[in-house]
Amino acid sequence: MYKAILFDLDGTLTESGEGITKSVQYALEKIGKPESDLEKLKVFVGPPLLDQFMKYADLDEETARKAVEYYRERYADTGIFENQVYPGVENMLNVLKNKGYRLAVASSKPEYFVKKVLDHFHLTDYFEVIVGSEMNGARTGKAEVIEETLRRLGLSGHAGEAVMIGDREHDVLGAAACGMKCVGVTYGYGSEEELTTAGALKTADSADGVLDFFA
Repeated sequence: MYKAILFDLDGTLTESGEGITKSVQYALEKIGKPESDLEKLKVFVGPPLLDQFMKYADLDEETARKAVEYYRERYADTGIFENQVYPGVENMLNVLKNKGYRLAVASSKPEYFVKKVLDHFHLTDYFEVIVGSEMNGARTGKAEVIEETLRRLGLSGHAGEAVMIGDREHDVLGAAACGMKCVGVTYGYGSEEELTTAGALKTADSADGVLDFFA
């Protein structure tokens, strides 16, 4: 039924919360809105960064853009490597690729950083296409990222041949906006309730659970 599988990165392939939350904490400190509780900052894992800064700290767009710059000061050299691949993910990718599925990454993280993470963990070769947002803030919406991924795969107008795998409601809603279904993973940063409420086709609590969907 499906020919292509699109994966989110943060919370789906890698457990990136430490690096993201500490970099957000650094940025909030720099703009004078410090937050000592890293747990509260986990809401930044997944959604577009600019929007989340505006929402979380009640910032205007100009200040939020400055916060994103501060975030990247720390993330680019340190936070990006405070990260690890979830158990079973590499085996999952290997099995799916060997079954003939076309694999892609569709992330709201800047594409430069997405590629850097995948290279660091030696996962790049599993993917035919790797798409993220632009460093200037363009293409941050999940639907925009998914549309571009489908375009690069040559599947524009054939969204039904692809399925999204992600851990947040943004993945589910972005996929739906593009005419796709989404399998939600509950081992990431979104709850089963969040994913099912958003309309996830199914949920999986592990990489092996994702494989079961394609069995």
